[in-house]
Amino acid sequence: MSRLELDELTRRYGSVVALDHLSFEVSSGRVTGFLGPNGAGKTTAMRAVFGLTSLDAGRVRWNGGPVSRADRRRFGYMPEERGLYPGMLVGEQLEYLARLHGVSPAVAPVAAMGWLERLGIADRAGSKVESLSLGNQQRVQLASALVHSPDLLILDEPLSGLDPAGIDAVGTVLAGQASAGKCVLFSSHQLDLVEDLCESVVIIDRGRLVAAGTVDDLTTQGRPRLAVRVTGDRDGAWARSIDGVTVSENDGGSLRLILSPEADPQSVLRAAMAAGPVAEFAIKRRRLSEVFREAVGKRGGRREAIAERAATAAGGGVRA
Repeated sequence: MSRLELDELTRRYGSVVALDHLSFEVSSGRVTGFLGPNGAGKTTAMRAVFGLTSLDAGRVRWNGGPVSRADRRRFGYMPEERGLYPGMLVGEQLEYLARLHGVSPAVAPVAAMGWLERLGIADRAGSKVESLSLGNQQRVQLASALVHSPDLLILDEPLSGLDPAGIDAVGTVLAGQASAGKCVLFSSHQLDLVEDLCESVVIIDRGRLVAAGTVDDLTTQGRPRLAVRVTGDRDGAWARSIDGVTVSENDGGSLRLILSPEADPQSVLRAAMAAGPVAEFAIKRRRLSEVFREAVGKRGGRREAIAERAATAAGGGVRA
């Protein structure tokens, strides 16, 4: 089993801390989602794996040892920024990139066409990259990360700009790579898709790890949720005055409610029935989006509390 380890990665840019003793592992055989708000440090961490970002402290290990140049030739990377030659033919570009990774001249064109077929754009092999739609360029970018059959695949926002068919194609590819025993790590802000595609996730905020685990474990932890919909009620005002109940989401009257330990689901049901006909009432596990918001929110709350205590201790108070 292959394993990527990020151990206490620290990177500062002046007064900005991009990575703050960040540690986590990515194991082969599963798709791992890498999540965090904008500026959390995801891209910096991914670039550090490839030696594209220097570190102030910490280390990256592959299968227990330092990452060598030979190891990196067996890695595949898809950056968020487009990294293709716009005037080059698609098929020739993939062959060229395969050769850079050590694929033989006989195998490179076969591998290039094979990935274009799997991603549904084999008919564009003779087209220039600049002539493709943004979604098809994204597929070519993914093919360029896969064409040399890497052992580790790291993708920065691979779903960006894709239509539903493209997302399905990419999802099938990622699942196939994991099933073949590869390590797969990808970042995305599309949390509903991450929840469907990933077995495990890593969530960071301000350069630090705030949550990690399997999707099943993370979404079944925490306080119970109720999914409630009262017919004809779109604002959900009836739920906001119930003790121990927090409205987490309201999608046109379909509410997601968080219950405190002392809250009684039967009291919630009675309040819903008093507001109108109840079309849905069910206990649900947390969505990944809720896990994300709570993990990032807790981190932010701790930072604000620390800042407030520091300002108070200095005698300056807290400015509004």
